[in-house]
Amino acid sequence: MKHRFLTGFVLFLGLSLSLCSSQTCVLNDKDGLGRVFDGIGGLSGGGATSRLLVNYAEPYRSQILDYLFKVGYDPNFGASLHILKVEIGGDAQTTDGTEPSHMHYENDENYFRGYEWWLMKEAKKRNPNITLIGLPWAFPGWVGHGKNWPYDFPDITATYVVNWILGAKQCHDLDIHYVGIWNERNYDSKYIKLLRYTLDKSGLENVRIIASDNLWEPIALALLLDPELSRAVDVIGAHYPGTTTVKEALKTQKKLWSSEDYSTFNNEVGGGCWARILNQNYVNGLMTATISWNLVASYYEELPFGRDGLMTAEEPWSGNYVVESPIWITAHTTQFAQPGWTYLETVGHLAQGGSYVALTDERGNLTVVIETMTHDHSVCVRPPLPPFNVTSQNATFQLKGSFASIKELQVWRSQFHFKTKKPSFFEKLAPLKLFDGSFTLNLAEDEVYTLTTITTGQKGSCTGSPPSARFPKAYKDNFNVRNPPFSEAPNFADQTGVFEYYINMTDPGPHVFTLRQVLTEKPVTWVSDADQTISVIGDYQWQNLTVTCDVFMESVKTGGVFIAARVDKGGQSIRSAKGVFFWVFADGTYKVTSDLTGQTVLAEGQSGTRAHGWHTLSLTVEGQYASGLLNGYPLWKNAVVLTPKNGWAAIGTHSFELAQFDNFAVVAEY
Repeated sequence: MKHRFLTGFVLFLGLSLSLCSSQTCVLNDKDGLGRVFDGIGGLSGGGATSRLLVNYAEPYRSQILDYLFKVGYDPNFGASLHILKVEIGGDAQTTDGTEPSHMHYENDENYFRGYEWWLMKEAKKRNPNITLIGLPWAFPGWVGHGKNWPYDFPDITATYVVNWILGAKQCHDLDIHYVGIWNERNYDSKYIKLLRYTLDKSGLENVRIIASDNLWEPIALALLLDPELSRAVDVIGAHYPGTTTVKEALKTQKKLWSSEDYSTFNNEVGGGCWARILNQNYVNGLMTATISWNLVASYYEELPFGRDGLMTAEEPWSGNYVVESPIWITAHTTQFAQPGWTYLETVGHLAQGGSYVALTDERGNLTVVIETMTHDHSVCVRPPLPPFNVTSQNATFQLKGSFASIKELQVWRSQFHFKTKKPSFFEKLAPLKLFDGSFTLNLAEDEVYTLTTITTGQKGSCTGSPPSARFPKAYKDNFNVRNPPFSEAPNFADQTGVFEYYINMTDPGPHVFTLRQVLTEKPVTWVSDADQTISVIGDYQWQNLTVTCDVFMESVKTGGVFIAARVDKGGQSIRSAKGVFFWVFADGTYKVTSDLTGQTVLAEGQSGTRAHGWHTLSLTVEGQYASGLLNGYPLWKNAVVLTPKNGWAAIGTHSFELAQFDNFAVVAEY
């Protein structure tokens, strides 16, 4: 450990680790090894980024999962991810939507809500050794006892998190290996220590703690100054570190992870970003794991950070999905090195730009990954990327130590070809013969190479996904599912609140199976949630459409519900969403507004609506005019709608309150 720390400290001082002399790079294990490799992963959550994946029909859903997780020593398949990190749902808007909590209320426990349990099980089917991580982005309101803060009652928060880990094991036979504190927010030392104590008391001594899923500081310095805190934390996790670390983090001698990274549109530049940071997170910052936000772009593309996943699966209605370049860039490492392998000390930068890493299983196998990504073709969304130059070059690699006897290496190559726009990814070349333990490569700009003794690599291929198609212009759902596989109805994307399948045992008529908004208190969250709840659905380009839904208010005096069209914002911007919102209230009134907050009123009046009775709302928007029906009769008409011109359909409530919806339908024009 001492030797490894010194290497990292030299790196921090800005000295190159490259042992390339006259462009000869020595790969040697004779004088010791570097840090242990912990893997490459993807992140589902933060929030609701896998929302549409569960709605895919077979075989397409399984094909997508295979591209992400499938491993095997004879052969591999796609990204073959080592790590899956998921959001511990907290009932709050956490970037692109809300994910339901296992405990909406203090006396409520349900470990079958949402889809993260399912996703973890599917990942484990394809990689039994996958590392599973849970991290809260938010907490139900009761955890904070009325405050937007989870640390005032640390015992409650710790128990809440530990219950999720216990539920994963008891209900799904899932072993959670690591747990975090609170995504990109302040940590609390007392809480971290109490979490460690609660884990141990609950028989979860093997669950390790990552802190603090934010910046390197101040957690690194706190670990150096507080031995008890240091004993509680196993990994320092930083988000978007820009491939660098700080000397205090290196001094802790903890594992250093980029516990959230990438977050970039998954075109070829996004693939270039991913290629560069996968190597340079270790070369520059000694980070032994890198986790992509997000795993798969399976949410409406017009939400924040659209198409930021390793691949794209945003059309369950058509079955279309796209295997993007980051999948194959991931495979350059994941198919040829496993957690528990060790980096060589001899890693670094190439003389004309780019980088190389080398890993070994210490049983004779060697994998070398080389990238020559240029600046403009490897820009990540964050942090800013300082200027640097990469040019074509010849690089000679000399194998020494236990690798000197290697006679042949398998070769895999990706070429981005930005000029010709005809890239080739993860192409298997002829094996490379070595002479006296040496080989030379002609490296062009924007390439990735893997040279390895591992022979089981494979570029997996399925029969192909169906053609892309727009959301159906006629869509309906009566929610009549007696035993739903998931708690949420297909294609609805909750933006605030949680809308779940519900069996209405008090209704003797046609509304036994409904969709219910179940939250009655705003959550503890780092994103400013709206005061209303809303779930969007459909095609963002919809302009002229009719939305119809049966609604049921459960709050006698304060109840209020709406249906909406042309909703133009979601995710973190949901508070400022515009559209056409048709509200009815339990006090017998209605209102039509052009915003979710209900401030800009287009029409209002008496409706006669009451709680504990079903009402049918119908909203038609055509051109610059909107009209509404209540129970089949005109209630208002010719409200002028100048903006927005297009957007999703939606349902929701006036506040965090119980309400039900049934027989939802949309008819739209393209």
